[in-house]
Amino acid sequence: QVSPVESGGGSVRAGGSLRLSCAAPEYNLNFYAITWFRQVPGKEREGVSCISPIDGDTYYTASVKDRFIISRDSAGTAVSLEMNSLKPEDTAVYYCAIRGSCASYTIPHGVGHWGKGTPVTVSS
Repeated sequence: QVSPVESGGGSVRAGGSLRLSCAAPEYNLNFYAITWFRQVPGKEREGVSCISPIDGDTYYTASVKDRFIISRDSAGTAVSLEMNSLKPEDTAVYYCAIRGSCASYTIPHGVGHWGKGTPVTVSS
């Protein structure tokens, strides 16, 4: 099993936008649930959004709903997380995870390999 690769993080002012990307060339991501997690120092990693396999149903936690959009390209090569109206509390390292379903997606269980993540910093 190979780790996914996250990219697209950076530093923005509050209210700005970023688009993260998750790639895993060894997988056709259409057949997997992809969850975006984030982690700040001293806290557990938490899932914030998930896209289900095949049907592409999307899920968001209350903290990011209506601001973040998760999507997958039709070829199944990458999953993006468009982050809008960013807030300082969105500051974290963001990771993507490849699993079988979005069940209990907020919990970092059953993840074989984590990537290095991509850092996001939102200043006020």
